[in-house]
Amino acid sequence: MQLQFLGATGTVTGSKYLIRQGSQQVLVDCGLFQGYKQLRLRNWAAPPFDPKALDAIVLTHAHIDHSGYLPVVVKRGFRGLIYCTEATRALVEIMLLDAAHLQEEEADYANRHRFSKHDPALPLYTVEDARKTITRLHVVEFGALTGITSGIRARWLPNGHLLGSSALEIKHAGGSLVFSGDVGRSTDPLMRAPTSLASVESCDYLVLESTYGNRKHAKLAGEDVLRDVVNRTITRGGTVLIPAFAVGRAQTILLALQKLRQANAIAAVPIFVNSPMARNATDIYRKFASETRLSDREFATLCQVAHFVVDIEESKRLVRSKAPSIIISASGMATGGRVLHHLKELLPDARNSIVFAGFQASGTRGAAMMNGQDLIKIHGQYIPVCAEVAHIDSMSAHADYLELLDWDATLKRPPKHVYITHGEPDAADAMRLHVQEKLHWPCSVPNYDDTCDVGG
Repeated sequence: MQLQFLGATGTVTGSKYLIRQGSQQVLVDCGLFQGYKQLRLRNWAAPPFDPKALDAIVLTHAHIDHSGYLPVVVKRGFRGLIYCTEATRALVEIMLLDAAHLQEEEADYANRHRFSKHDPALPLYTVEDARKTITRLHVVEFGALTGITSGIRARWLPNGHLLGSSALEIKHAGGSLVFSGDVGRSTDPLMRAPTSLASVESCDYLVLESTYGNRKHAKLAGEDVLRDVVNRTITRGGTVLIPAFAVGRAQTILLALQKLRQANAIAAVPIFVNSPMARNATDIYRKFASETRLSDREFATLCQVAHFVVDIEESKRLVRSKAPSIIISASGMATGGRVLHHLKELLPDARNSIVFAGFQASGTRGAAMMNGQDLIKIHGQYIPVCAEVAHIDSMSAHADYLELLDWDATLKRPPKHVYITHGEPDAADAMRLHVQEKLHWPCSVPNYDDTCDVGG
């Protein structure tokens, strides 16, 4: 068996791993590249594998950097099944439809305002492409060993990062390998703790994420940081904008705001969620409440803390509004979506605050603002960054390096080798050193397109 690394190398985006065993080919995750232009261009190039030759695709979870390339592969001829958990299927459906809609909308906006270099600007894929992809999704149960091909079986183990998200155990005649997926945190206020790897019978090779491979999460509670930035912003008459992924992060932020509002710890200003997908995702979280720490009743209460903006005209009115408020809008790294229109209005005014509550990949607008850049390009215009820019590190849904080491150490016996992926170069190399020095396991950081042997 061979494993080829076709994404999430030197970056936290574009997750794709191709498994070959004889004539059989299975793709683990199928994500979009985000961030630097040279990465995003890979989304538009011909895929580095033949979609028609794939027997199956298996997903660790629904986030767009793990699932967002699926419609491209289907459009290029993939006709197999896409295996995932039930909650992942529900989330992938709304995420792909939303991604396709945004791409169509942004292409139309670029053509009308003539700021694209392409004539005409086109979406990477359409809503119809997304719908065709959704028909190929096949639901599996957590913990069940599922036949993927005649020689490859897979098992999904909840890993606490997102609703439906999993570590993936792959078994074949020559051995086994485990993909961590994106590992959650035992202290996450919304999701249950990751499943111990002690339930894995054997792991010859481990593919381990390293998003926070060089960092420990801050001990200061995210709610405290959020409380302080909200109150000082409202005091000066400004608006708080929180760019947030509609799936997972938006619900965590709502939970924090709900607690602060109940404790009368923040100013009583309106709270808006300007993301139709966040509304849909919150409904899905409520449906699958048993995978979280909250009950159905608690999710119902969560939905009442904010007003969800769905209608496009209402969204436009909110963008134009100058009244102090708290706005949650997608996307989390400010790479697209309705949040861009809010940023154009709010960034030039020093009374306002932009609060990032998650990891910002290099090359994204979010990373640029976090790094102190004073001009941000949005829709062909350079917008001055005068607003306060804040970051809440402790709300991350990714385990830090200490939490990852603790999770790794639950394996019954050491793997033959660990491959470190899904991290910026400094984070991935730091995680490599941690694994080597603390666990004494052989470890390396693969490059894009590297291929290695992972069993007979």
